[in-house]
Amino acid sequence: MGFVNIRKTVQWQRRTMEIYLLRHGIAEEPGVGGRDSDRALTAEGREKLRRVLKRVYAAGVRPGVILASPYKRAMETAQMAAETLEYRGEIVKTPALIPDASPEDAWNEISSRRNEDAILLASHEPLMSSLAAFLLSAPSLQVDMKKGAVMRLDCGHFGPAPHATLKWMLTAALA
Repeated sequence: MGFVNIRKTVQWQRRTMEIYLLRHGIAEEPGVGGRDSDRALTAEGREKLRRVLKRVYAAGVRPGVILASPYKRAMETAQMAAETLEYRGEIVKTPALIPDASPEDAWNEISSRRNEDAILLASHEPLMSSLAAFLLSAPSLQVDMKKGAVMRLDCGHFGPAPHATLKWMLTAALA
Protein backbone atom coordinates (compact mmCIF):
# COMPACT_ATOMS: atom_id res chain seq x y z
CA MET A 1 0.00 0.00 0.00
CA GLY A 2 2.84 2.40 0.82
CA PHE A 3 4.39 1.85 -2.63
CA VAL A 4 1.20 3.05 -4.33
CA ASN A 5 1.35 6.38 -2.50
CA ILE A 6 5.05 6.78 -3.27
CA ARG A 7 4.41 6.11 -6.95
CA LYS A 8 1.64 8.71 -7.05
CA THR A 9 3.94 11.24 -5.43
CA VAL A 10 6.78 10.44 -7.84
CA GLN A 11 4.40 10.57 -10.79
CA TRP A 12 3.72 14.26 -10.08
CA GLN A 13 7.39 15.12 -9.53
CA ARG A 14 9.81 16.00 -12.33
CA ARG A 15 12.74 18.23 -12.99
CA THR A 16 12.17 21.92 -12.42
CA MET A 17 10.54 24.05 -15.10
CA GLU A 18 11.46 27.72 -15.29
CA ILE A 19 8.28 29.78 -15.73
CA TYR A 20 8.71 33.35 -16.93
CA LEU A 21 5.76 35.70 -16.49
CA LEU A 22 6.13 38.73 -18.78
CA ARG A 23 3.65 41.57 -18.55
CA HIS A 24 3.19 43.48 -21.79
CA GLY A 25 4.87 46.85 -22.22
CA ILE A 26 3.21 50.25 -22.09
CA ALA A 27 0.28 50.30 -24.53
CA GLU A 28 -1.75 52.95 -26.29
CA GLU A 29 -4.62 54.52 -24.39
CA PRO A 30 -7.98 53.06 -25.36
CA GLY A 31 -9.55 54.97 -28.23
CA VAL A 32 -13.18 56.06 -28.25
CA GLY A 33 -15.13 53.05 -29.42
CA GLY A 34 -11.92 51.06 -29.89
CA ARG A 35 -11.50 47.54 -28.60
CA ASP A 36 -9.15 46.93 -25.70
CA SER A 37 -7.75 43.89 -27.50
CA ASP A 38 -6.54 46.10 -30.40
CA ARG A 39 -4.30 48.39 -28.31
CA ALA A 40 -0.67 48.32 -29.50
CA LEU A 41 2.58 48.97 -27.65
CA THR A 42 3.83 52.56 -27.63
CA ALA A 43 7.37 53.53 -28.69
CA GLU A 44 8.23 54.08 -25.01
CA GLY A 45 6.72 50.70 -24.13
CA ARG A 46 8.83 49.00 -26.79
CA GLU A 47 12.03 50.71 -25.61
CA LYS A 48 11.53 49.82 -21.94
CA LEU A 49 10.57 46.27 -22.86
CA ARG A 50 13.67 45.96 -25.08
CA ARG A 51 15.90 46.95 -22.12
CA VAL A 52 14.27 44.34 -19.88
CA LEU A 53 14.51 41.63 -22.53
CA LYS A 54 18.20 42.35 -23.18
CA ARG A 55 18.92 41.84 -19.46
CA VAL A 56 16.85 38.65 -19.46
CA TYR A 57 18.78 37.38 -22.49
CA ALA A 58 22.09 38.18 -20.74
CA ALA A 59 20.85 36.10 -17.77
CA GLY A 60 20.59 33.08 -20.08
CA VAL A 61 16.82 32.87 -20.46
CA ARG A 62 15.92 30.66 -23.44
CA PRO A 63 12.27 29.51 -23.37
CA GLY A 64 11.32 26.27 -25.07
CA VAL A 65 7.85 27.66 -25.74
CA ILE A 66 6.24 31.10 -25.66
CA LEU A 67 2.55 31.47 -24.90
CA ALA A 68 0.69 34.76 -25.32
CA SER A 69 -2.66 36.37 -24.89
CA PRO A 70 -4.24 37.00 -28.30
CA TYR A 71 -4.49 40.73 -27.49
CA LYS A 72 -2.32 42.85 -29.80
CA ARG A 73 -0.03 44.33 -27.10
CA ALA A 74 0.67 40.90 -25.61
CA MET A 75 1.42 39.41 -29.02
CA GLU A 76 3.78 42.30 -29.80
CA THR A 77 5.46 41.71 -26.42
CA ALA A 78 5.79 37.99 -27.16
CA GLN A 79 7.24 38.75 -30.61
CA MET A 80 9.84 41.09 -29.10
CA ALA A 81 10.71 38.40 -26.54
CA ALA A 82 11.03 35.79 -29.31
CA GLU A 83 13.41 38.01 -31.29
CA THR A 84 15.54 39.05 -28.32
CA LEU A 85 15.71 35.60 -26.72
CA GLU A 86 16.44 33.86 -30.05
CA TYR A 87 13.28 31.75 -29.86
CA ARG A 88 12.69 29.91 -33.13
CA GLY A 89 9.31 28.29 -32.43
CA GLU A 90 5.80 29.53 -33.02
CA ILE A 91 4.19 31.81 -30.46
CA VAL A 92 1.14 30.02 -29.09
CA LYS A 93 -1.92 32.27 -28.71
CA THR A 94 -4.21 31.24 -25.89
CA PRO A 95 -7.33 32.78 -24.34
CA ALA A 96 -6.08 31.40 -21.01
CA LEU A 97 -3.84 34.51 -20.88
CA ILE A 98 -6.36 37.31 -21.51
CA PRO A 99 -6.54 39.91 -18.70
CA ASP A 100 -9.51 38.41 -16.85
CA ALA A 101 -8.63 34.74 -17.35
CA SER A 102 -8.32 32.54 -14.30
CA PRO A 103 -4.98 31.44 -12.87
CA GLU A 104 -6.30 27.86 -13.02
CA ASP A 105 -6.75 28.08 -16.81
CA ALA A 106 -3.24 29.49 -17.20
CA TRP A 107 -1.93 26.69 -14.94
CA ASN A 108 -3.59 24.12 -17.20
CA GLU A 109 -1.72 25.62 -20.18
CA ILE A 110 1.56 25.51 -18.27
CA SER A 111 1.17 22.01 -16.87
CA SER A 112 0.16 20.62 -20.26
CA ARG A 113 3.70 21.53 -21.35
CA ARG A 114 5.43 20.08 -18.28
CA ASN A 115 8.17 18.51 -20.42
CA GLU A 116 9.56 21.94 -21.29
CA ASP A 117 12.58 23.21 -19.37
CA ALA A 118 11.47 26.85 -19.67
CA ILE A 119 8.24 28.54 -20.68
CA LEU A 120 7.45 32.23 -21.14
CA LEU A 121 3.93 33.67 -20.83
CA ALA A 122 3.16 37.15 -22.21
CA SER A 123 0.01 38.53 -20.66
CA HIS A 124 -1.70 41.30 -18.70
CA GLU A 125 -2.89 42.46 -15.32
CA PRO A 126 -4.75 41.39 -13.32
CA LEU A 127 -3.88 37.86 -14.48
CA MET A 128 -0.09 38.15 -14.10
CA SER A 129 -0.13 39.06 -10.40
CA SER A 130 -2.92 36.62 -9.54
CA LEU A 131 -1.13 33.87 -11.49
CA ALA A 132 2.11 34.57 -9.61
CA ALA A 133 0.28 34.29 -6.28
CA PHE A 134 -1.45 31.08 -7.44
CA LEU A 135 1.83 29.49 -8.60
CA LEU A 136 3.43 30.38 -5.27
CA SER A 137 0.54 28.75 -3.38
CA ALA A 138 -0.20 32.10 -1.73
CA PRO A 139 -3.55 33.29 -3.12
CA SER A 140 -3.68 36.38 -0.89
CA LEU A 141 -0.18 37.51 -1.91
CA GLN A 142 -0.14 41.00 -3.43
CA VAL A 143 2.20 41.25 -6.44
CA ASP A 144 2.88 44.59 -8.15
CA MET A 145 3.59 43.44 -11.72
CA LYS A 146 4.64 46.58 -13.60
CA LYS A 147 4.29 46.94 -17.36
CA GLY A 148 7.23 45.27 -19.07
CA ALA A 149 8.25 43.39 -15.91
CA VAL A 150 9.35 39.75 -15.99
CA MET A 151 9.30 37.29 -13.12
CA ARG A 152 10.97 33.88 -12.89
CA LEU A 153 9.32 31.11 -10.91
CA ASP A 154 10.64 27.55 -10.73
CA CYS A 155 8.16 24.71 -10.50
CA GLY A 156 8.80 21.00 -10.13
CA HIS A 157 5.33 19.94 -9.00
CA PHE A 158 2.63 19.55 -11.65
CA GLY A 159 -0.30 18.21 -9.69
CA PRO A 160 -3.66 19.95 -9.45
CA ALA A 161 -2.13 22.76 -7.41
CA PRO A 162 1.30 24.22 -8.24
CA HIS A 163 4.15 24.72 -5.79
CA ALA A 164 6.56 27.19 -7.38
CA THR A 165 9.48 29.13 -5.96
CA LEU A 166 10.08 32.80 -6.77
CA LYS A 167 13.62 33.21 -8.13
CA TRP A 168 13.63 36.84 -9.30
CA MET A 169 11.68 39.75 -10.80
CA LEU A 170 12.98 42.49 -13.08
CA THR A 171 11.18 45.74 -13.88
CA ALA A 172 11.97 48.32 -16.54
CA ALA A 173 13.15 50.72 -13.79
CA LEU A 174 15.91 48.23 -12.89
CA ALA A 175 16.91 47.26 -16.43
